[in-house]
Amino acid sequence: MKLQKTLQRLQKLHPKEIDLSLNRIKKLCNKLGNPQDNLTCIQVAGTNGKYSTIQALRAILIQGDIKCNIYTSPHLQKINERFVYNDKEIKDDDLIKLLHEVEEINAGEEITFFEILTAAFFYGCKQYQKNLTICEFGLFARFDAVNILKKNLATIITTIGLDHLDWLPENERTIDRIIFEKTNSLINSTIIISKQTDNIIQDKIKKSLKYNKSKKVFFNDLYSYTLGENNFFYYEDEYGGLKLPLPNLNGEFQLSNIATAIATIRNAEKLNLSNENIKKGITKIQSIARLQEIKKGKLKNFCKNNRLFVDGAHNPLGALVLNKFINNIDSNVHVILGMMNNKNHKEYISHFKNISSLTTVDIKNQPNSIKGILLKEKLNHISNINYKSSIEDAIKSIALEKNDIILITGSLYLAGEVLNLN
Repeated sequence: MKLQKTLQRLQKLHPKEIDLSLNRIKKLCNKLGNPQDNLTCIQVAGTNGKYSTIQALRAILIQGDIKCNIYTSPHLQKINERFVYNDKEIKDDDLIKLLHEVEEINAGEEITFFEILTAAFFYGCKQYQKNLTICEFGLFARFDAVNILKKNLATIITTIGLDHLDWLPENERTIDRIIFEKTNSLINSTIIISKQTDNIIQDKIKKSLKYNKSKKVFFNDLYSYTLGENNFFYYEDEYGGLKLPLPNLNGEFQLSNIATAIATIRNAEKLNLSNENIKKGITKIQSIARLQEIKKGKLKNFCKNNRLFVDGAHNPLGALVLNKFINNIDSNVHVILGMMNNKNHKEYISHFKNISSLTTVDIKNQPNSIKGILLKEKLNHISNINYKSSIEDAIKSIALEKNDIILITGSLYLAGEVLNLN
């Protein structure tokens, strides 16, 4: 309760949720002694795959005894997830203390919620300066609060696609503008570029990075992977090939994220990890709410012997990935969908082919989400569409046959609700 009150107070420090500028966080970090200047970082930009790539990095680095501080957003179940120091999620009391101290130093100056959280994370890193710090860009890299770092070991660019268009001018809501925002102002360091949806986007990224002096490591140009048989996949780059065990994760997209993490480790200076570290790390990766199968708990009990998956995908790229997974399964798939108001709901669901039913739901405690009944009305061109107010009622309402699958998707906030309920 104390933590919640602190967060509510910080949210009132600026009238806007997002106000694209670096001036406010620079000013606050200067008051804090610029703790970010003493950190050695890996930054992660892109549209999809940032969280999963970070988790792959984290699992491998742990095997090499490299301690990490990690900053991600948004969180799924609790805000503490965003503040990882020395490989451990911060405790409530420590987070309250950290936020209070930073709030006092800020002295009532206007600053967005994300900016003050970012400044607080950097300030908390002071006692763990020797650790490797991994930071995820929150929205657009150019004016993202994370983009005030000076010592970058590497930058990762994950898959780029259309998302968060409502923050761009109406006449500039294009993939070109998004690529510019995410790549144009990156620090000179080694840049690792993930597998993209097509060569056109990859070429646009190359053009955007043309004058960046960093070594650029593009998928297919300098590293790649192939899916092998007998629970192995093969990774290859200029340093040689690796035969690697398949991770305990669903979806081939995870192999792309893992390959990007490996390319980062093998190309970034100072990360002297062995092939054995990489092999062991891959088997330890945990990716929450990314095609995560719910195998026990309250919601699973409603499904009985049927499989239940949750995924936080919320944009067209994510929908395409999920559809690929669905098409590779010889089962009927029932989708439970909840989304935020500012998403392109029709485009998102258009990427799902051959689903057996669609049930829209409300996302609890999210005023910026679209009501499930309104979402159903928007998607009424889809046959066998229903509305239920809660996830529990949605699951119980589905007429499941043997081997049918339920997939809950559309929002990270919905995914968080699933995990909290279960």
